[in-house]
Amino acid sequence: MSKRSLLLAGIFALAVTAACSKLSVKSTYEKQATYIEGFVSAQMSKDPQATLTRNGGAFRLTLHDTLDRVFGQRDSLRQGGTAVVWYACYTLTGSSLSASNLVATNIRLLANSAGWELSDTLRYKPDTLRLDGALVRGLQEGLFGVQQYDECFILFTGEFGFGNNERGTIPARSALAYQFWIENIDNEN
Repeated sequence: MSKRSLLLAGIFALAVTAACSKLSVKSTYEKQATYIEGFVSAQMSKDPQATLTRNGGAFRLTLHDTLDRVFGQRDSLRQGGTAVVWYACYTLTGSSLSASNLVATNIRLLANSAGWELSDTLRYKPDTLRLDGALVRGLQEGLFGVQQYDECFILFTGEFGFGNNERGTIPARSALAYQFWIENIDNEN
């Protein structure tokens, strides 16, 4: 076999491998989308007041969405604004969440239920998130429009999360589900 034939065969093999890899990633994200649909459907059947908002690649499921009746019109988080939040982050590997899939939280009770024992007790306090483009795309898009006192889930496929990068306990290409309790919104900072 000539050098040229070997080179062409090698290029062909690389092209086939790359095409298969792209199909595998695409099918992973499609499967994750079905997990999101299943989760949303299950939650909406439990909470008839829940509302679903899609922004780009993120889905925000706001639970018990009746707070405007209690608090009146509330500000929505805008680009550049901040939200003070309590949160729990789960990898989404099916249509439900469990403590075994918890990968991050600032809530001691949830950390304890997952069997976490952390010496850094200062970690358990509300975090301030700014919509300035520094968050992963799914969070940036999902948090946009959230309101003070909302309890919501923000869900997105790995395509809108960390993609091919592993982050701490979050595997590469993971679909993520964040549960948020929004304490405050500030668009004036």
